[in-house]
Amino acid sequence: MSFTQRQEALVNSSWEAFNQNLPFYSVLFYTFILEKTPAAKNMFSFLKDFNEVIQGNPSANAHAEMVFGMVRDAAIQLQVKGEVVLEDNVLGVVHTQKGVADRHFVVVKEALLETMKEVVGDKWSEEFSVAWETAYDELAYAIKKTMI
Repeated sequence: MSFTQRQEALVNSSWEAFNQNLPFYSVLFYTFILEKTPAAKNMFSFLKDFNEVIQGNPSANAHAEMVFGMVRDAAIQLQVKGEVVLEDNVLGVVHTQKGVADRHFVVVKEALLETMKEVVGDKWSEEFSVAWETAYDELAYAIKKTMI
């Protein structure tokens, strides 16, 4: 897979902007997910007992940071190696245990893109979208390969 340095730079710079206001963007991210699939709240331990996404929830922030960071890491791997390789199958096992299906990967991707569009504002472009989509799709593919 050809993933350019420019694409990696776009993902990296917007990830840094995301991290600068993590509490706000994590709420936005999970709100987008729950708007699309309300039942998904049961897949996240930090959302199960709430009717809305709570700002400042350390578990939600940590999970959002992990998700977006993994996509960023996927972009780096794609640029360097041409593929995304997971260190182990832990993500596959966890996703299987939670009952994650293909449709859930689509919802998360849409929420991720909507969140990043908010992060970069008027700088958002087709080029940003393709960079984030490609990195996310390759990460999702790597996770799905490890699902039991």
